[in-house]
Amino acid sequence: MISALVRPFSLALLTGRADPPPRRSAFLRRPVNWGPIKHVDLVRIGYALLAVLLLLTTVDDLLPMNMRARLSPGGARHLPDSYIYLTALCYSLPVALCDRFPLAAWRVAIVMLPMSISVMKALDAPGGEGLTYTPPMIAMYLLVLFHAARRSDREVPFAIWLVSMAYMWIANDSVMGVSAVIFAAPLALGYNVRARASTSDKLARVAQDKKIAEAAQAVLEERARIARELHDVVAHHMSVIAIQAEAVPLKARGDARQLEEGLAEIRVMSVEAIAELRQVLGVLRDQEGRTETAPQPGLDRMEELVAHAQAAGLAVTLERSGEMDVPPAVGLSAYRIVQESLSNVMRHAPGASVAVKIVRTPYDLRVRVANGPGTRVGGPSGAGHGLIGMRERVALLGGTLETGPGVYGFKVAARLPLEDS
Repeated sequence: MISALVRPFSLALLTGRADPPPRRSAFLRRPVNWGPIKHVDLVRIGYALLAVLLLLTTVDDLLPMNMRARLSPGGARHLPDSYIYLTALCYSLPVALCDRFPLAAWRVAIVMLPMSISVMKALDAPGGEGLTYTPPMIAMYLLVLFHAARRSDREVPFAIWLVSMAYMWIANDSVMGVSAVIFAAPLALGYNVRARASTSDKLARVAQDKKIAEAAQAVLEERARIARELHDVVAHHMSVIAIQAEAVPLKARGDARQLEEGLAEIRVMSVEAIAELRQVLGVLRDQEGRTETAPQPGLDRMEELVAHAQAAGLAVTLERSGEMDVPPAVGLSAYRIVQESLSNVMRHAPGASVAVKIVRTPYDLRVRVANGPGTRVGGPSGAGHGLIGMRERVALLGGTLETGPGVYGFKVAARLPLEDS
């Protein structure tokens, strides 16, 4: 408890360090080429000029006063001229320090002010109250208070205010009320400026973090998109190629011409697979920021897709209804859904009959792929990435996907909205 009460005073008087100066604009921080000096800070130059001005004007005001005191009868109030210069330094030195070392400037001011006030009382008329607190002294102290509050920890300004009030109570308790308000104003203003700057910095950091998070999310989404494309391309073409490679020797039965034709079909499918892979991976190599390097497949290539499946031994029928002019994203998703569905049939129900139906309505595109039982035993179930990819594609377009057992085999039914694509 005691340490918590003492800490603000310890920071204000001894151990506290001010925050670094705020970043200057390019107008206030000018680049120069003066040997080791590379930049000129116009704000610090301004405070240095103000300090010199305070020094010269104070000396110019107090030296004549001291001379009059020397020439007055008895010369009792006459002071050495060094006191005058020291008083002027009391006003100017804190101003010179307040921008770079605000807490040190306040400490210098609070230590040197007693001597300054004593000099002013000695030079003043009998009674010593008229010039005790001069305008330069008040302006200097208020400026120092503002900078100290603006650049120090949040508990320090209140400690500075209490120390200042304690000093005024010792020096002249008759002005305690006015001093409390005058000292509180620059401290409150400095504290508010610091709080607003801190809030702005936090908001800027949050905005920066948000940008980084959005960029990372965009990268993840692009990686997921590429992964879906790769899965669909590789799964379909490799399934067709594998089935063809198995079926061609059985179909040829030693006939060199049929074997050559079958191998030629495999080569054509392999070239198409490589072309599509290059198309998908082209986004990673594009130097001009394009997201695609070639037109993506759509409904116009559906017959080609069905032909590949038929060549692999599936009895595929294609039925289309309505105009097939759909947005590219919808067409690509429909193509990939049919492609993945046919690939799944090849793997899990080889030789099955498949019905592909595509219906376009004014509001959506509906895709349905249903297969019967296979004529041969299929491979084991996979990890399910194909169905996951389908769901992701449909979800991106705001549609719906239904998958599951059909009347005799398996069915996939997707609805892809058109208006938001």
